[in-house]
Amino acid sequence: MKILVINSGSSSLKYQVFDMDAGDVLASGLVERIGEPMGRIVHTAHGPDGKTKKTVEEPFPDHEAGLRQAISLLEDKDEGVIESASEINAVGHRVVHGGERFSAPTIIDDGVIAGIEENIELAPLHNPPNLMGIKTAMTLFPGVPQVAVFDTAFHQTMPPKAFMYALPYELYEKNNIRKYGFHGTSHRYVAKRAAALLGRPLEECRLITVHLGNGGSVAAVDKGRCVDTSMGMTPLAGLIMGTRSGDIDPQVPIYLAAETGMSPHEIDTLLNKQSGLKGVCGVSDMRDLHAKREAGDERAQLAFDMYVYAIRKYVAAYMAALGGADAVVFTAGIGEHDPFARAGGLEGLAFAGVAVDAEANAAASGDEAEISVPESKVKVYT
Repeated sequence: MKILVINSGSSSLKYQVFDMDAGDVLASGLVERIGEPMGRIVHTAHGPDGKTKKTVEEPFPDHEAGLRQAISLLEDKDEGVIESASEINAVGHRVVHGGERFSAPTIIDDGVIAGIEENIELAPLHNPPNLMGIKTAMTLFPGVPQVAVFDTAFHQTMPPKAFMYALPYELYEKNNIRKYGFHGTSHRYVAKRAAALLGRPLEECRLITVHLGNGGSVAAVDKGRCVDTSMGMTPLAGLIMGTRSGDIDPQVPIYLAAETGMSPHEIDTLLNKQSGLKGVCGVSDMRDLHAKREAGDERAQLAFDMYVYAIRKYVAAYMAALGGADAVVFTAGIGEHDPFARAGGLEGLAFAGVAVDAEANAAASGDEAEISVPESKVKVYT
């Protein structure tokens, strides 16, 4: 049985093909710059003799064009991993926002598509491109089961005290205003891996999972169930991110509207695309930020200090929510590859039993590793 998994963004599309019988990844790839004058696809075939990579640069006017090129590479007579698209038995899709309606992976039909569309207002930057990927795959793989996996589903186990906002209750009942949380598939997976690394059943573990990429979130996981998470009704809340502000005083947008005449759309763009690390120091990529720090840029240093301080506060808060923790786990691009962010995010938590091994932390980059000292009461993994 072969499954194609798609993560469709606004101008990119990531994919992987799995052989479920063998438990192997057959191929993976990234289509980027969709809709721009020149696009690129980086395709990697995973064979018995290792990985082979192929890059194709050409315009991809839409997601269908990008996915068609990916299928062509999957079928390539020299480096392909399937003979034809008919070998794909099912297609899985990452969908960011499922609201309260979806709490588990779901077979996609017209009703599910309508439900995803209803949640566009809760994730306007994410659900539309997710739908593009779904509709494209339904066109290219007619009759093949399509499954939606929702980022919000894992967080549906949060208790009301964690997901409710202190607003008039009618706004929750009528307008679905509450915390939903995101990056759920990531938090679920790394929680399971952390339990395995601890050598204990997931149902016996108290874990704090830290997803750090261009977007970032922290989750408190008790006995395999999410009990709190840093993102809110939308992916804007919580940690400072690449271009997103994270937590701010809710009066700030009102003040901006009154004092500057900014429209709701302009404020939305400001908070989602012009804030975070980019807003403070001009760059959103952590690698660029480190280069500026090393060159003595004070605003880059300030942005980094703010970034790790926010992580530290959430980790400590979730230790309180859980009554302690067995492990803290870092994942995603920054979490897996940036020892400075990991060290800074846990600095000062020795009182809570966290002790990072500096050498192990510096050496860890991408692969699973323990980066805490042996005597640390709270294990730290990446």
